[in-house]
Amino acid sequence: MRLKRNGSYTLNRKSKTKPNGKKPPTEEKKQYLEAECTKVRVVDFDLKELVVLPREIDLNEWLASNTTTFFNLINLQYSTISEFCTGDTCQAMTACNTVYYWYDEKGKKTKCTAPQYVDFVMSLVQKLVTDEDIFPTKYGKEFPTAFEALQRKICRYLFHVLGHIYWAHYRETVAMDLHGHLNTLYTHFIVFIREFNLVDPKETSIMDDLSEVLCTPLPPTENHVTER
Repeated sequence: MRLKRNGSYTLNRKSKTKPNGKKPPTEEKKQYLEAECTKVRVVDFDLKELVVLPREIDLNEWLASNTTTFFNLINLQYSTISEFCTGDTCQAMTACNTVYYWYDEKGKKTKCTAPQYVDFVMSLVQKLVTDEDIFPTKYGKEFPTAFEALQRKICRYLFHVLGHIYWAHYRETVAMDLHGHLNTLYTHFIVFIREFNLVDPKETSIMDDLSEVLCTPLPPTENHVTER
């Protein structure tokens, strides 16, 4: 069964990588961990229910469908703060205590600005998810043997983008009242990659504090669902 690969949380606004472990001189207070921020979501149900593989659906088809959706959603979420993410404000691609470098197809290591890095990520992922030989949409066409490795690579890149939004642009996200959308998207993505073991836990450990808070369902009286 072929699944339609799209989806979105409605936003009321337009618009080979390895961490090197380098720590910035000082660590800023993480506003995104404050209780008043973490309790804001746009759904009031357990997102884990959305990622479980349905019966009669091929695993690769399910992964492809969800990955394409996450790519579109994360790209949209980044677009809401892209005007604040410039070569001057974000001279390196950072997330928490990690600086990410870009590795091209030949393995050349490049330190680039955050907007350059995100552009590299989105361009590469766009190329992959629209390649019929890698993400087949026609009935009966098989997924390539390299699909699992490419799937993991894409999810790792998308995690870097989410981490940067939280680390460098959460204040702007809150100012636009879009942190509920970001929290929901991040939670959905994390439960998805955990369900199918798509990203090494060591890679995502820099955001474990946020992941544990957001992936723990809130009591009904504390679940501040944003209505639109």
